Amino acid sequence: MSSPRPDVTHVLFDLDGTLLDTAPDLAYALNALCGRHGRSALPYETIRPQVSHGGAALVRLGFGIDDHAPGFEALRRELLDLYHANVARASRLFDGMDALLETIERAGLVWGIVTNKPGWLTAPLLDALGLESRPACVVSGDTLPQRKPHPAPLLHAAACMDGAPARCLYIGDAARDIEAGHAAGMITMAALYGYIPADEDPLSWNATAYVATPPDIGRWLALA
Repeated sequence: MSSPRPDVTHVLFDLDGTLLDTAPDLAYALNALCGRHGRSALPYETIRPQVSHGGAALVRLGFGIDDHAPGFEALRRELLDLYHANVARASRLFDGMDALLETIERAGLVWGIVTNKPGWLTAPLLDALGLESRPACVVSGDTLPQRKPHPAPLLHAAACMDGAPARCLYIGDAARDIEAGHAAGMITMAALYGYIPADEDPLSWNATAYVATPPDIGRWLALA
């Protein structure tokens, strides 16, 4: 194994669409919700690009209403309850991610998670996949008053791991991830294999680096 990049000592991952492929279970929950309310199921290919934008985006997609519509919040909460009951039905690490994490750990790098997913969904998901003890730090969407794109969650994670922000790499699949990383003074990486809508240009995010697969992360870190 070659020596890792000296400018990176800590690696932080977004969760949905970056570390874990959770779209199948979120799509299942949305279509179950649609079925309960007499609406047709949506194709998986339609749902997948919206997953990183959270429950509200999925309700908007499935029901064609905005956040201020009567009953919107009740639908969002029902969706999350359905998802909680099926949080690890089909979710898994992206292909190549487990090997990447093992390589990161062997190289002596420290890794953690910063997600906007609330803790009551994050914790059981990580537990079900046997990941609860591997990250050095997990910052969920309700850990702090602020959420991404605010830099506070990323800076909190760096502090928890005793990492200098300038030597932390933050990897995500949404513009807000890269925005948060820039604001925190971190190195940023866009995960092109994640949940990116077809009409969005990730090159406009101005990330430090772009990767098409999890193994590409290891190659960029000079760990391969």
